[in-house]
Amino acid sequence: MRVLVYPHDLALGGSQINAIDLAAGVAQRGHDVTVYGIPGPLVDYIRERGLRFLPANDLKYRPAPSRIAQIAAISRREQIDLIHAYEWPPCLDSYFGATLALGVPLLCTVLSMQVMPHIPASVPLIMGTAELGEEARKRHRADVWVLEPPIDVERDNPQISGKEFRSAHGIADEEFLIVSVSRLALDLKLDALVRGIDAVNQLASLNSVKLVLVGDGPARGALQCRADEVNRRHGREVVTLTGADPDPRSAYAAADLVIAMGSSALRALAIGRPLIVQGEQAFSELFSQDSCELFLRQGFYGLADGACGPGRLVAQIAPLIREPARRLELGQFGRRFVSNRFGLQRAVDFQLEVYNSVLQSTPAARIGEAFRAARLAASVEIENHNPFRKHRNRRLQNTILSAARSGEWPPCF
Repeated sequence: MRVLVYPHDLALGGSQINAIDLAAGVAQRGHDVTVYGIPGPLVDYIRERGLRFLPANDLKYRPAPSRIAQIAAISRREQIDLIHAYEWPPCLDSYFGATLALGVPLLCTVLSMQVMPHIPASVPLIMGTAELGEEARKRHRADVWVLEPPIDVERDNPQISGKEFRSAHGIADEEFLIVSVSRLALDLKLDALVRGIDAVNQLASLNSVKLVLVGDGPARGALQCRADEVNRRHGREVVTLTGADPDPRSAYAAADLVIAMGSSALRALAIGRPLIVQGEQAFSELFSQDSCELFLRQGFYGLADGACGPGRLVAQIAPLIREPARRLELGQFGRRFVSNRFGLQRAVDFQLEVYNSVLQSTPAARIGEAFRAARLAASVEIENHNPFRKHRNRRLQNTILSAARSGEWPPCF
């Protein structure tokens, strides 16, 4: 089987790493797998995993006409049997470029925390949580499967040492280290990152607590301003931003506690660290035997009402500072849980079953649906180039970043 895997981008991020790890797992089972995408930091990781990489045209449009043509040419030249796209822009590129024109079967994985309306109804879907899978089945004509983000539990394991990370960042053994590994993004991530800084600000006087944010992105400057203010207030470096790390395993291993969401949360569990799962609007919950079913249902993410500020997170962190035995117990449980449920090889087995199902049952695209998809693509493109929308988005981003820099969070609109 010849498979073309098309992640939504190749910046450092959990869903992209998942796509590459699964692609490598499929290749190891004897299939010909190529990864296609706009070159980014993960190209080296693609090659490290033994996969061939084809660079995409760097065009900002969504969907992108030049990539539509490029995918059609690649599919014809390489005799591609199946395209696996991640998120809706690669899905539409592939749909117009290969599925409509050449009849190449297409599968789309959506790891966003919502069911996107831009995906044609005939395209089979993989969703990342049980709740989103149920929601997608209500409106989608094609098959919908659920596959939680997989983790390479052999590569991410409790034997990894964090001593070098602590030494590199001047963190003493007796300091209680909280780590967050995340894109410093405005969407989805920023609320949790701000509340993490604010929680550590409240805890800093109780013990030798330190927070390290590993990652980079458009919110870094605002988060650095907020961290600098906390550090000035306490007369020491309470919050440190280290920048992006292509291999953050030692950062996870160095932590006494990880605060995270999505794939980052699962990697922390695989490395045996206790975990508080964060989401948006002040959501946070300790991962334990009592809460694991919740996260199986909704994914390693959540929404709250935003009313409690960092107080809930402070109340969840504080007991763990004083209870090393409890931290050890939570880390051991998390490792067992991820190994049994989220292991990469299990996910590869499942994904190959999905591939075979798609190859056996993909119907031809309907003309009416093609017209609807074309109208949708046109509306997406109009929105991309609407100057009023762009201006509104810039103002919104500026308001959010200003609130993240200052003490006013959440922002007022």
